[in-house]
Order: sequence, then C-alpha cells, then structure tokens
Amino acid sequence: MSKPLNGKASLVTGGSRGIGRGIAQRLAEDGATVALTYNTSRQGADETVAAIEGSGGRAFALQADLADARAIPALFDLLDREFDERTGSKTIDILVNNAGNSGWGGLADATPEAWDTMVAVHARAPFFLVQSALGRLRDGGRIVNVSSGAAARAMAAVPIYSMAKAAINNLTHALAIELGDRRITVNAVAPGWVRTDMNAAVRESADMVKAIEADTALGRFGEPADIAAVVAFLASDDGRWVTGQVIEASGGYKL
Repeated sequence: MSKPLNGKASLVTGGSRGIGRGIAQRLAEDGATVALTYNTSRQGADETVAAIEGSGGRAFALQADLADARAIPALFDLLDREFDERTGSKTIDILVNNAGNSGWGGLADATPEAWDTMVAVHARAPFFLVQSALGRLRDGGRIVNVSSGAAARAMAAVPIYSMAKAAINNLTHALAIELGDRRITVNAVAPGWVRTDMNAAVRESADMVKAIEADTALGRFGEPADIAAVVAFLASDDGRWVTGQVIEASGGYKL
C-alpha cells in the first residue's frame, strides 16, 4: 500500500495527547518519521511513540516547554541530531504547530500571568518555531497550524484563548505570503468541539453535550482522527495548491 508521506520528516508539537497524538499517529501511518514534543506528559509521549512503533511507524519524543521561547533553539539542536541519526538528514518536511494549554478562564478571573502563558504557547511559540525551522524546512514543505473555531467565533468563557488563536490565523496568512516563493504551503486547521481531555469537564454535563451536538450539523463531537485527516491532506502532495487558508474542521458547528 502506497504511503503518501513516505520518507518525510515531521515535527508535531504537543503530540503526547489529544489532537496532537492523533496527528502524530496519522502522519506516521502515512509514512513520515515523526518527532513529537511534550512538556509535562512524558507518559503520554511514551505511549504515543509506542503506539506508532507498534503499528510499524517511526517516532521519537523530545521534552520542550514552549512557554519559554528560549527553549526553541535548543529543541532544534536536539532535532538536528535525532533526525540526522534516523534519516541521514537534518531537513524537516512538515511542521505542525499544535501545542497548547487549557484556555478556560474569563475576563473577571484572568491574571497577567495566565495571559502571558496562554499567548506564549498558542501564539508566540509557533512564530519562533517557524523561525527556527526555516533553515531546516525543505522547499516545497508544509506548515500546518492548529487553530480553533473560537478564533472566528470568540467565546466569552475563553477570551485569551480566542484572541491567541485569532493571532494564529493572521500569522498563517502572513507566512503563506512570505514562504510562497519556496513553495512552502502554510495553512491552519480550526477544530470545533473534539473529544479530548481538555474539555472532559464539559462532557460531564449531559445537557452541555446535548446542546453542542444539537448545534453541530453532523451531530457529534469530533475525534482527534477527524482533525488528523485534514492535517494529513494538507501535508501530502494532494495539498500542494492550498495555502494561506484557515480550514474549519468542526462538523458544521453553529452553521
């Protein structure tokens, strides 16, 4: 069976759980060697790597606290060594900016510290990850940013998160223009409600689940694999003529 990403090297930030894990597993299934980062979830990262390798894929995990921009150059130094050892090259074909942290918290209870951390992980880190990746990213490569439906339909319960994800959409457009002459496509995927541990508390309420499913055209929560399928398309050769787009993958939430 042909694997569309065979021989490709990819980096998925925040790949130890949730959507990031789904993306890492799908890219590996499609033939890519996957580097994934984690911050505190070492066990989750090890489980993700084990699942990929158990299915015949290739993956490894590196710890990185992406709230600290100074950690990013050091991360790429490690990636250089790891990819060179595994693939014989330091070149990266696919960068997926997925890492995030919990966005709950409204205007009244927000603190400067919480604001700084949220924006650092969701908006600043992708910017500097791309900056560090540029000299390593192959011409014709792919950058996929994981955004959110909240970027376009801001939620009062998560104003900082909504704002940070809106920034990612803008960055996606700017990078697509800048990197177009290298045939590097830059797109964002904006999930709606996806069944992950980040919204586990919401799903404990049967009324909330019923309301969300009623507001979703396809009538269910998304799964990480649903988002991973869109990322895999953008990362493949079939996505070569798509750039500068924010693709909502929400099952038709609040159409």
